[in-house]
Amino acid sequence: MTDIYGFLKYPRRPVAPRPVDERLGDWNEVYAGQALLPLVSEQAARCMDCGIPFCHNGCPLGNLIPEWNVYAAHGDWRAAAERLHATNNFPEFTGRLCPAPCEDACVLAINSDPVTIKNVEQAIADQIWERGYAEPQPPERHSEKSVAVIGSGPAGLAAAQQLTRQGHTVAVYERSDRIGGLLRYGIPSFKMEKGQLDRRIGQMRAEGTAFRTGADVGGDLDAAELARRHDAVVVAVGAREQRELPVPGRSLSGIHQAMEYLTLANRVAQGDCADPPITAEGKHVVIVGGGDTGSDCLGTVLRQGAASAVQLDINPEPQETRREAEPWPTYPRVYRISHAHEEARGRAGSDPRVFSAATLRFEGSASGQVRALHLTEVEPGARHPRPGTERLIPAELVLLALGFSGPERGTGLLEQLGLSLDGKGNIARDGGFGARAGDRADAPDPTDGIFVAGDAGRGQSLVVWAIAEGRSAAAAADRYLTGTTELPAPVAPDDGPFTV
Repeated sequence: MTDIYGFLKYPRRPVAPRPVDERLGDWNEVYAGQALLPLVSEQAARCMDCGIPFCHNGCPLGNLIPEWNVYAAHGDWRAAAERLHATNNFPEFTGRLCPAPCEDACVLAINSDPVTIKNVEQAIADQIWERGYAEPQPPERHSEKSVAVIGSGPAGLAAAQQLTRQGHTVAVYERSDRIGGLLRYGIPSFKMEKGQLDRRIGQMRAEGTAFRTGADVGGDLDAAELARRHDAVVVAVGAREQRELPVPGRSLSGIHQAMEYLTLANRVAQGDCADPPITAEGKHVVIVGGGDTGSDCLGTVLRQGAASAVQLDINPEPQETRREAEPWPTYPRVYRISHAHEEARGRAGSDPRVFSAATLRFEGSASGQVRALHLTEVEPGARHPRPGTERLIPAELVLLALGFSGPERGTGLLEQLGLSLDGKGNIARDGGFGARAGDRADAPDPTDGIFVAGDAGRGQSLVVWAIAEGRSAAAAADRYLTGTTELPAPVAPDDGPFTV
């Protein structure tokens, strides 16, 4: 056990990020070198080892949080690593990127400050690599069955690793030039350095997973032919259909989708080019969208030297504490400060966000370059413009971070596999992660060996949901291939959505 009085003796003390001025001068992780093990062990000792640990319910992966808290509290990092890896293939990803719904579900959060679960998880994940606890686990025997995984984001990678370790021959097909999906090109390095991804891919290669980059399944590579060459297919292409902002002036130069901008910035970090083709340097920047992608854009424009940065959120400003409609242990919509918001406040002295704000139109120069944005306050809920609240703000670079509406259309993948979309725009699937057939009579039967995992079937969500879905889809594919499975299936396709 941990110290039974730990939650009374020790106040909550999160690991401190690097100073704002320091981290704005580079692209290194916000917490680089900051995870002090004595502090993490002390904080793990605050865990009450509850009889009913609601943190399990808050985590889609069902992480064994009280168990690895005990080992972290006692400095037994190998045992902590074993318990963490028992439910999570990639804790170094979730420890950095997950918003930690487990903390809001912590029993301490009823009337006190929860355990710093995310800090403990990241510390254990880092110790896994520093102490050599991530040895490759190649299968003892091979099944003579082959599986194609389309997409190399967290869902595809989790499915691939699970199936490889079961003895199946697995090939991951990625249309980009590098493996990782949005982990590679959508997540800035200051949130997760790409070395975290590279070494995990190295482990998977050593276990036997094959990777095919530049493989545009549905385009250059016929998806139906790929399905015929393999015994099963896992479709994990994510939700990359970007939402648009259909307002006057949208066609002006200088208005870009957030993912286009972040991808180019990450390519600079990967060494593909010296300077980004789209830069915020010296410009007044407006980010339209109040979610995580918008925050990622904010941190990026600050590091590029933007003259100013404003983030528009159509939602009203959340309150500091839970609403009655969001009781513990649900994940509440409360006022939160990301590291990028902290950085902007440190430079400008105020929160860069404007809440209850909607874009009316863009204004451009004679040359067709955006120079201003007209915004209005909106009524909560109905989001109708409030008369008399329109105002103009400078905007020389506008980034649209409005989220995604399902898998990309028009790539050929859905048509060639005969897949259909559900009412939410996601790939339709049954209760066992099997894809449902579309309208083409000559397409392979998707319920016969084609499975859908991650955002492609669930819709835009969190990295922890993607990994959980990848593990569950792998279990479904293994059962299809062998008649049974020992792989865990932490979530079902019809589990409720989780959004932040």
